[in-house]
Amino acid sequence: MSQNDSFSHPYQRLQAQLAQLIASTPAGERLPAEPDLARQMGVSRATLREAMRSFEGQGLIRRRQGVGTFVVGASPVIETGLEVLESIESLANRIGLQVSMGDLVTTRIQAVAEQAEALGVPLGTPLVQVSRVIHTGGRPVAYLVDIVPEDVLSSEEVRGGFTGSVLDLLLKRGEPQLDHSVADIRAVAAPSDIARALEIQRGDVLLMFTARLVTRDERSVDYSLSYFLPGYFHFHVVRRVGEIH
Repeated sequence: MSQNDSFSHPYQRLQAQLAQLIASTPAGERLPAEPDLARQMGVSRATLREAMRSFEGQGLIRRRQGVGTFVVGASPVIETGLEVLESIESLANRIGLQVSMGDLVTTRIQAVAEQAEALGVPLGTPLVQVSRVIHTGGRPVAYLVDIVPEDVLSSEEVRGGFTGSVLDLLLKRGEPQLDHSVADIRAVAAPSDIARALEIQRGDVLLMFTARLVTRDERSVDYSLSYFLPGYFHFHVVRRVGEIH
């Protein structure tokens, strides 16, 4: 019995065939075009595209709109627990991984309902929005957005020697005194603008952190939206066992 015969479900067979193809293709080389590959595998392009997403999420392939799908060599994974708040830059430095900031866009905006509620400010409050892409291994792996009240962080301060982390900038400055972060974590389908920035397909799965950074006097000073390629990040949580009362 061949390896493929051991998978009774057609989708499982497709996954196994793709895994074999990817494993046998040298890093950096392009896979067959999507229509040809779908025909070769005997599936529709929609089914093939769905199966390919799981491999891209693992960081094994990279799909670029209008260019093709390329096999990626083994990539370092940024791994961390969620008990301590650290920037990507700090995590990467600890494991000796080179990261860099790509496109940076700083915009002055006025608080809309979601931002006003998260930061505890009136509608229309002046805010600074900092959006940027983080790269490692020659490709974008994270898209980060921080929204900060203008009295906490100015556009000029971001432009002066900013390396990518609002958290690190505030910690280095020492004011305001930060205490904790409250975060929501979920999987989302990549919207078109973020998909373009991360060079993936619209609708591909990303890990999304929505977080508030809170000071010792309970003021929310940063509302952030962080999008991560799953294959390049591994987050884990240590949980204590509680007693049943």
